[in-house]
Amino acid sequence: MTWEETLKLYDNITEACDGFERKGKKMIYTSSNGYMFTLLNKDGEIGIRLPKEMANKFKTDYNTGDYYSYGAKMRDYVLVPKNLYINKALLVEYFEKSFAYINSLPSK
Repeated sequence: MTWEETLKLYDNITEACDGFERKGKKMIYTSSNGYMFTLLNKDGEIGIRLPKEMANKFKTDYNTGDYYSYGAKMRDYVLVPKNLYINKALLVEYFEKSFAYINSLPSK
């Protein structure tokens, strides 16, 4: 999948969610409450920020690991494996879980 195709997928996911929209032109992300909670890096990889227990379960359930953007490990983010890119409903669910998690944190 090309970066442009992944961007289109990312946009389709965010459009299907309630309460937030995609931001950025070169660095693609979503944010709320002063925190970013999903990212699309330059390598066309999607990262989702989740609470620690949910992140660990996601990594185990989907055989994935930590998310890196521009060479830096993103704390509390999981890498969405490319085989999940075809499951838009699941990704919408996790984007919304991430949004809820971020909004449970103290505002920045």
